[in-house]
Amino acid sequence: MKHVKCECGHVNPHGTILCEACGKPIAEETTDKLVDMRYEGSARRSQTYNKTVIDKIWNFFSSVKVGIWIIIVTLVASAVGTIYPQEAYIPPNVTADEYYQKEYGWTGELYYKLGFHHLYESWWYLLLIAALGMSLVICSLDRVVPLYRALKKQSVTKHPNFLKRQRLYSTSSLWTDQDYEHVKSMLKKRRYSIREENGNLLAEKGRFSRWGPYINHIGLIIFLLGAMLRFVPGMYIDEVLWIREGETKVIPGTNGEYFLKNHRFTVETYDKDSESAVFQEAIDRAGNNKVAKKYEADVSLYKREGKLIPGADPKLKKIKDSEIRVNQPLKFEGYAMYQVDFKLNEFSSMSFHLTDKNANRNVGSLTVDLHNPKETYDLKNGYKVKLMSYFPDFFFDDEGNPNTKTRVPNNPAFVFKMITPQHKKGEVAFVGIRENLEPLGNNDYKMTFAGVETKNVTGLTVRRDYTLWFLGIGGAIFMIGVIQGMYWNHRRMWIQKVNNEIWLAAHTNKNWYGLKKELNGLLESTSLTQLKDQNDKETK
Repeated sequence: MKHVKCECGHVNPHGTILCEACGKPIAEETTDKLVDMRYEGSARRSQTYNKTVIDKIWNFFSSVKVGIWIIIVTLVASAVGTIYPQEAYIPPNVTADEYYQKEYGWTGELYYKLGFHHLYESWWYLLLIAALGMSLVICSLDRVVPLYRALKKQSVTKHPNFLKRQRLYSTSSLWTDQDYEHVKSMLKKRRYSIREENGNLLAEKGRFSRWGPYINHIGLIIFLLGAMLRFVPGMYIDEVLWIREGETKVIPGTNGEYFLKNHRFTVETYDKDSESAVFQEAIDRAGNNKVAKKYEADVSLYKREGKLIPGADPKLKKIKDSEIRVNQPLKFEGYAMYQVDFKLNEFSSMSFHLTDKNANRNVGSLTVDLHNPKETYDLKNGYKVKLMSYFPDFFFDDEGNPNTKTRVPNNPAFVFKMITPQHKKGEVAFVGIRENLEPLGNNDYKMTFAGVETKNVTGLTVRRDYTLWFLGIGGAIFMIGVIQGMYWNHRRMWIQKVNNEIWLAAHTNKNWYGLKKELNGLLESTSLTQLKDQNDKETK
């Protein structure tokens, strides 16, 4: 599109409302309506070009209304995501679809089906964040570039039509050079930047405040970038590790480099009789429930040496011993492990006797590791027990068949085949807690419960966050922009000789009352006419 050349000689981009140099309105020269000083009347790309696909995308995201709607939709989605717990915070021994339906009914089922159970990792939520970031970038570029260009190129001498259509304006027929110099010196004392040209004057201060909203946008963009970087592998880790006493496990999120061994987990509670009065009120409120005093996991941190070979035990080097308590995490290499949950007396192993029912005697014993059971247990002398099926969290499904809810041994049940000298093909028994069934008929042998071993389990959260710097810097820049735009304002005053008169005009981006009061205070001791607010005249 062709550029527009003003009578002052300055060439303006197509779509310019006010000449960037002299301020002459490109159109509407005869009207008395106040000039539109938004973005200094400069040409914005979104209001000039609308032909290509890129133009249409740019114009869509440059709209403030579109940006507001994206923010509203994102806030509503974020709020809905807090109604029920996110999937990462539900108990580890149940599946997500089962948990939400069982705990919250049809609303929980709908919540799960719509994907709100893992909202902040969902593709459509990330798309909303990306759209918000794109809107901020395009909105800023669409406005800040022409505004910067117009403010940089503004000349001291303005077109008369520009001056008389400013909100604060006055003319004076009686004036002296002393009045001019007095006002000039007073403006300098108030830290105005003075520019003169052919006997005309432009006083300006606080231009930097105009960039406050755009600095806000930069801060928000950096903040959103930090939020999106949380989904880049390695930038943000928030994993849960359940580890039993005596167990050594790889720490999630460390790529198999670090291991943790749980030596012991203990829970201490307050004693009603021995504790001081400071805690007595809380103990009394708890009633029969015990009040926890301390959760503590005694652990050892190991680092793998060499490469991790599939099927082989890793070679580990102890780094340090530590105690993990609530608000006292184990920290290493940017990671932090917090004590967040525990489970006392989880089933670890069960012992059984193979019993001859007719002779009422035990012919052998076996112990089943509930976390790593063997398929066959040789009791010698021709006695053998095979584990045909194992259900760690046993229940009967809708079809009446045995099944398991989870892999956690909350309610273990077994299907054993008992091989004896009398029954070399084996007899089948179904054994569970308070269950000992013979599904294929009466057996001569049975599995008798002999004992159980339990262990405490500690729940740890493993965290590492490399995005905090982005979030912190983005938040700080945002606050700088807020302060910059809130506590300062851009003020300008033009003093110009037109046909043996002195024309005064002033403009600010906000706080018109303060500008009018300040400038009229400078004019009180002079013969110059004080500035009047032409907006009052238009309102009347």
